Amino acid sequence: MNAIEDADVLVARLRATFRSGRTKPIAWRREQLTRLRALFTENREAIADALHVDLHKPRAEAYATEVDFPVREIDHTLEHLEEWLRPEPVDPAALAHLPVGSSAGTRYEPLGTVLVIAPWNYPVQLLLVPVVGALASGNTAVLKPSELTPAGSALIARLVPQYLDPDAVAVVEGGVPETTALLAQRFDHIFYTGNGTVGRIVMRAAAEHLTPVTLELGGKSPVFVDRGVDLAVVADRLAETKFRNAGQTCVAPDYILTDPVTARALVAALAEAVEIRYGRDPQTSDTYGRIVNERHFDRIAALLSSGPIAFGGETDRADRYIAPTVLADVKPDAPVMREEIFGPVLPILTVADLDEAISFINDRDKPLALYGFTENETTRQRLADETSSGGIGFGLPIAHLRIPELPFGGIGESGMGAYHGPHSIATFSHRKARLDVPLG
Repeated sequence: MNAIEDADVLVARLRATFRSGRTKPIAWRREQLTRLRALFTENREAIADALHVDLHKPRAEAYATEVDFPVREIDHTLEHLEEWLRPEPVDPAALAHLPVGSSAGTRYEPLGTVLVIAPWNYPVQLLLVPVVGALASGNTAVLKPSELTPAGSALIARLVPQYLDPDAVAVVEGGVPETTALLAQRFDHIFYTGNGTVGRIVMRAAAEHLTPVTLELGGKSPVFVDRGVDLAVVADRLAETKFRNAGQTCVAPDYILTDPVTARALVAALAEAVEIRYGRDPQTSDTYGRIVNERHFDRIAALLSSGPIAFGGETDRADRYIAPTVLADVKPDAPVMREEIFGPVLPILTVADLDEAISFINDRDKPLALYGFTENETTRQRLADETSSGGIGFGLPIAHLRIPELPFGGIGESGMGAYHGPHSIATFSHRKARLDVPLG
């Protein structure tokens, strides 16, 4: 049986499960979430081992981002599920002039069978956290892990049938042919995390069936560093969030905008922060990761000539190692500014003031996130009001996605739709209107 026939059969089987009504009761949803939680907690070491094979991901980082984060998401969902699913009444009488006794409201109902396609940088979290919302909403789901992290993909393919309802959740491994076969099927929602090039392919395929999509893409997330801030604190937090997972994080700080005097001082502070975090030779550090493969290594290494290397710049292709690197005095049209870096290279560009920084940001595609380091409330408000991004955070990059009540998603080139917490329910459900008018 070829891949397309396999996809036909698979989707039909999961759709039959959904149509049976088996996934709709709250009890089923809670049971699946509880089992998914057990998948994480009972296989903590195996997940960390697989991620070390694929990405040289440090064990503590794997625990924090690929196990503990999803478990917190599941716990929060279990705690609030009934509240989020509760029908919401509205008063129909005042505007519609309906008879006394009429009632109206909305309720969430599951969409049906959904497809979740995950990337390679956080291959467990970014596959299974969307699945939390899909299951909590009462759907069946096809899961497509990334072929670029084969150890993680194989582990998920082995564990998911052991823990989740095999007639409701299925894993499809493979590369482009398998993904293409899946995209040819009719789903009730497609959730894709990755880059804009593939995002367009997903959206075109979804259009054939008028399937709604969530696209979690990426983009060049800027950082504005104001004059007079504590640069030791700023550098420590930038080093933590930029160089985690060797910079392969969609919401990582992509470049810095600051004035020339602050830029020079920030370079020194960043060099010290990186040495404190990873030692004098990060290649020997057990807390620093690697680039996923040689193709991405070559792409990132080519960007190192985009400006003067303030520190870092060492590479080892055989080890897929690129040192934490800061580029100073980078020009706006440099190669490193033409695409999302998705690696451990941090360019610093100088601007005269906040006005120039805001103009610089607004002249480019809307980013997935925007970060600011400033003690000035007016500056914060202007960055929030006068720019557009998927999310904005002050004082600590990336941290906004840890709060499940906040929607996480992009805008424009950085994506569409959002998830986490109640926003996952909204994404994987249809909000149906209902009106009841008495006959008498």
